[in-house]
Amino acid sequence: MITLQQFRVLLAVRQHGSLTRAADALRYGVPTVTHHLRALEAHLGADLVVRDRNGARLTELGELFAGEVAPVLTRIERAERAVHELRDAGAVTIRVGTFSSTGSRLIPAAIAELRQRSSVRVEVIEAEPTEVVGLVRAGEVHAGLIYHVSTEPGFVGTDLVQRSLFSEPYRVLVAKRSPLAELDALDFADLAEVAWVCSRSDDEASDRVLRRVYQSLGVPMRELMRTDDLYMIHGLVAEGLGCALTTRAAVDADFDVVLRPAKQDLGERRVSFVTRRAPMPAAVGWLGEILERLTAARR
Repeated sequence: MITLQQFRVLLAVRQHGSLTRAADALRYGVPTVTHHLRALEAHLGADLVVRDRNGARLTELGELFAGEVAPVLTRIERAERAVHELRDAGAVTIRVGTFSSTGSRLIPAAIAELRQRSSVRVEVIEAEPTEVVGLVRAGEVHAGLIYHVSTEPGFVGTDLVQRSLFSEPYRVLVAKRSPLAELDALDFADLAEVAWVCSRSDDEASDRVLRRVYQSLGVPMRELMRTDDLYMIHGLVAEGLGCALTTRAAVDADFDVVLRPAKQDLGERRVSFVTRRAPMPAAVGWLGEILERLTAARR
C-alpha cells in the first residue's frame, strides 16, 4: 500500500542526496527511510533510488515519479493546514456586526490580518450600535464593534463582555467657511438658531448628548434632517446648512468641514469590541486582539 510517508521519503532523498541526510530532515532513523523506500519500490515494481559512495540519487523512474507526486503532496499538506486552522479557529465562518464610520476604517484591515493567520471567513453586518448589541445577544453575530457615550452606562449586562478600544471627545462639525470655524470653542448658548443633522434613531449617542446640553440650557434644539448617511451629513454641513456632532475618526477629509470643541462638556465616544459571555470560536478572540493592536498603533 502506498503512503504519504513514502512520498516524503522519496522527495527528501532527492533533495538531500543522502539517506542519512534525508532521515535527519524527516527526523526518522535511516532504517525507517530504507523501509519506506523498499515498500514504495515493491509497490511500483521499479528501482527508484540508487546508492553509491557519494550518497543516494533517484533513478530516471524515480525522478519521473517524484516529479508527479511532489505537487500532489504540496496540495495535500496545504489542505491539512487549512483544516487544522479551521479546527483551531472553532468555526468556518464568524459573523461581526459594526457601525459604518469607524468600523469601515478598522474592520477591513482587521479581517485582512486575521486571514493571514487563519482560513476562517468573516461575514460583516452593518448596523447601529443598539442593533449590533441586539444581534450579539441573540447569537446572530459572534461579535460587534459598537460605541457609546463614556459618561453614560452604555451597554451593560452580565451577558456581555466589552473590550474597550479607544475613546474620542465629541466635537461640533461645521463648514470650513462658516464663522463658527473661526472660533476656538463654541458656546451652545449662542447656537440656538443652529440646525442640527441628527440620526434617524433616537438612541444615537451623539443625539442624546445634544438633547442633554440643550435641555441643560433651557433652549429648544432645532433639527435640519435625520439621516445616517455620512456623505449626506458631511454635504449638508459643508454647505453651511447645519452642524453635526461627531468625532475626529468619523470626519471625511474630502469635505470642506472642520471640528470645533465646545465650552460645554460633550463627553467622549467610546468604541468597544463586544461579545457574549459564552464560549466563542478562537478566531473571535484573535479578531479582538487585532483590533486592539490596530487602534493602539493608530493612536
